[in-house]
Amino acid sequence: MALKGTNQEYGRPYNRRIVLETIRLHGPIARGDIAKRVGLTVQTVSTIIRELELQGFISGARETPKRRGYPATSLNINPEGGFAIGVHVTPLGLEAALINLAGEVIGKRRRELSHLAPDTAFREIGKLVAALRKMRPRGRMLGIGLAMPGPFDVESMSFVGPTTLEGWKGVPVRERLAKVSGLPAFVEVDLAAASLGERLYGIGRDFREFYYLYFGVGLGGCMVHDGAPLRGAHGNAGEIGHLPLIPNGEPCSCGNRGCLERYLSLEALERRQGKIGRNGWIKEAAPLFRSTVSAIENLFDPETIIIGGLASEELLNDLLKAASPLPHSIAERRNRTAPRVMLSTNGPDAVLRGAAALAVSGVLSPRFGVLFAQDEERAPRDPMMQSGTEAA
Repeated sequence: MALKGTNQEYGRPYNRRIVLETIRLHGPIARGDIAKRVGLTVQTVSTIIRELELQGFISGARETPKRRGYPATSLNINPEGGFAIGVHVTPLGLEAALINLAGEVIGKRRRELSHLAPDTAFREIGKLVAALRKMRPRGRMLGIGLAMPGPFDVESMSFVGPTTLEGWKGVPVRERLAKVSGLPAFVEVDLAAASLGERLYGIGRDFREFYYLYFGVGLGGCMVHDGAPLRGAHGNAGEIGHLPLIPNGEPCSCGNRGCLERYLSLEALERRQGKIGRNGWIKEAAPLFRSTVSAIENLFDPETIIIGGLASEELLNDLLKAASPLPHSIAERRNRTAPRVMLSTNGPDAVLRGAAALAVSGVLSPRFGVLFAQDEERAPRDPMMQSGTEAA
């Protein structure tokens, strides 16, 4: 996706985000190189950079002189220039974290609560938000993102069964999240949130086309195309765990039998290891994992598959070893440089970082800037131009 600005004066809120995103993706970078990338004049870019520096979003350092003349300033994102809160709600409880602009976890809190009812969840989220904000009392709070199991708004599959949240049907999640936090609120399926976090903060930064396989209580996945998660017509793309692959297999809460996540997920491990042990489950699940990898590669042709989620690195490593060698697929190219399957570097915080990334990318995205791309005397005030105290 090309990042191009507009030289129309009313487009400054949009341009701010274009410049900031360019610095995030390509920093350290000089302002002249930014102007070339986004198609704006150096003067326009310089004006925006002064604004971003005053607001604390970016920092600059002089390069070492290579020849006569004044050395250019290299610009980088300032990690402490803004913060977001990520919340992950699961059938096992909830977790929340404060994340800075570099995706670093400043602090996190957890509540283990099974059968989590909405009223209880939002009451606890309010407490967690208050505790996390105290870690940066004068910091600019950009927003809050919440990740939860999907799919959304599918009568036979949403909010039913052990891998989803029962009793949440019809709950206005985003509205309640905004109310208890006092922040711009964003909500997404956990697998898509994790893929966004991987793209912004993990090894996914090195790829434009990758598939994120989310290994949690259930199993899901999301194709990241040209740097953006593909969500489908109704935002539910990626429910790979509900592919009915085992004829006459175990019944699934979705109404089908033999769904993949009944055999390949943390819920499946918990059910089976009491009977056959952890190693027995890995041996049982490995063939299905091999088939899953091959199917993803043949369907999406990604540069690589990145696997992460709630499962431990040790468990995923053992599963990868048991699944080796991987079956033939279109991914078997002699000139490939990346492994066919890689472990996420975000670890157990993948979804929390992804949930916070919803808020960061939401408020700082060029598309969000369009809301303020009018006469700034009359338009809603751009939250990028608020001080840390105002934004909080």
